[in-house]
Amino acid sequence: MEESKRGTILITNDDGIDAPGLRALVDSLVNTNLFNILVSAPDSEKSAVSHSITWLHPIAAKQVDIHGTVASFAVSGTPADCTSLGISKALFPTIPDLVVSGINKGSNCGYHMLALIRVATAAIICTVAGAREAFFNDIPSISISYDWIEGKSNPHDFALAAGVCIPIINSVLVEIKNQSYPGKCFLNIDVPNNVANHKGYKLTRQGKSIFKMGWREVSSETKGRIMSSDMSNTATDTPKNVSTSSASPEHLLFAREVRGAVLDHEDTDHKSLKEGYITVTPLAGLSRADIDSQTYFEDWLQSVPKHLSSAAL
Repeated sequence: MEESKRGTILITNDDGIDAPGLRALVDSLVNTNLFNILVSAPDSEKSAVSHSITWLHPIAAKQVDIHGTVASFAVSGTPADCTSLGISKALFPTIPDLVVSGINKGSNCGYHMLALIRVATAAIICTVAGAREAFFNDIPSISISYDWIEGKSNPHDFALAAGVCIPIINSVLVEIKNQSYPGKCFLNIDVPNNVANHKGYKLTRQGKSIFKMGWREVSSETKGRIMSSDMSNTATDTPKNVSTSSASPEHLLFAREVRGAVLDHEDTDHKSLKEGYITVTPLAGLSRADIDSQTYFEDWLQSVPKHLSSAAL
């Protein structure tokens, strides 16, 4: 296809520019010969930073060679920084038609996609934040995650996950070109662990699955624990971004630990993913309140003036 007529896709992630999920996604998109590919991704793993941005100091961008891309940069900022810079025309001369964030190593479903916790080798939310930043700037976006399970998954699965997402990416670009794509949401895609035998695409809604976390007092030599994407605990070395070097004997040290999970048994994203579907979940900038809560507060707000006098103690 003539290069000027191709859709332009910006790729970002939170696992870092060298992560196998990002490289598999880029390779799959390049091999279609349908898109112009730009990459603006963190220069190292930027897990557990949520939708944070860099404000107090400049960020660095170093050009790197990724085969088949128009241009690729490793950026010292957060995933939101990478997207913001990539769509600004300060880094690239054009604004992309679509931003795709991923492929994340671990699922992003339910409420835990909004949690600021460390799971597997990545953290939930940052992948979604990369796509959400584009949404905030009125650019269509998609976040993609693969339900990696330690001891069962292998790096080749990322290529399979990328392959099953290509039709969705292409269809979104067709809708964008036809000016028929809705601008009030972005898409969060989760690919099941057994991607080779998936049950097809399924439109879902965000559920309420969430990890239950607690705290325990530890010593500076204590090894940390991480949580795999199947919500189990695994002993590991303390993550390299956790430092206790400044702690004196007077300090008390505490580490997070997993104390279970609340799983959503309704027909939502997490349940459908575990059933083997490729889940496609439209998201807005922030999760909206349940309809019942909205109705309650509509009535409650009307009664507020009546309670003014009784509120004084």
